[in-house]
Amino acid sequence: MRVLIVGGSGFLGRELVQLCAAAGHEVGASYLSGTGAKATDAEWLRVDVRSRSGVADVVRAFGPEVTINAAYRQADWTTTADGAANVAAAVAATGGRLVHVSSDVVFSGSAFSYDESCSPDPISPYGAAKAAAETAVRAVLPDAAIARTSLIVGRGESAHEALVHSLASGSRTGVLFTDDVRCPVHVSDLAAALLELAVQGHSGIQHVAGSDAVSRYEMGVLIARRDGLDATRLSTGRRANARVTGPVAVRLDCSATQERLRTRLRGAREFLTPSAEPASTTS
Repeated sequence: MRVLIVGGSGFLGRELVQLCAAAGHEVGASYLSGTGAKATDAEWLRVDVRSRSGVADVVRAFGPEVTINAAYRQADWTTTADGAANVAAAVAATGGRLVHVSSDVVFSGSAFSYDESCSPDPISPYGAAKAAAETAVRAVLPDAAIARTSLIVGRGESAHEALVHSLASGSRTGVLFTDDVRCPVHVSDLAAALLELAVQGHSGIQHVAGSDAVSRYEMGVLIARRDGLDATRLSTGRRANARVTGPVAVRLDCSATQERLRTRLRGAREFLTPSAEPASTTS
């Protein structure tokens, strides 16, 4: 199968490229300014998702059967929202399938938990951009799969893990919120689930996050202990008392999506233990 990873040079994108290539798929991967750790078994394609014609040219030239869109920039509406619309339009023109990666920030956190039937109610600019992207994708490609996920961590490569390391070492000052609750997911589990959704041709809203709801502080402690760092050096704070826009706590209910996946979405308390296997697991 020909698979195009839009945003292939990012953290999740690189994992998707490696997984798809290992599974024997013909892989195309897009990048803009930085190519990341480029795999040699993928065709790397430079594209700016903000350019509708540029995206259309790349998708038409590569001819993917499935496109997975993992491109975003938190501070750039055009990349996150308009870029998603451009990708959807290009895929619609080629007749292929689309899996679009969305986020739990499309929700306000006013509800205790959110399942796949819940409508977005964002309260931050980034959340609004992600919600707009979902709307555009569904309007252009009603059969697309939209996969909402949460904080993505891995084997030390994520921004969340880098922050914990810098706080624990004292090279950076700051706090980890005790009231900011999410459902972190391991990057390999997420990539495996996204590829499964793509191959099986699932459509509609999917929730693909970890099975444990933990605070950013608890996640930091788990990362520190896994990596042999002094967790007592991590300072705590409350997001409710800080001037930070966005939801305080968002718990994604992934039970409906998990029922249709073979990939098991592990919780942070499992995959961040020192003895845990880094790769995704399937039932």
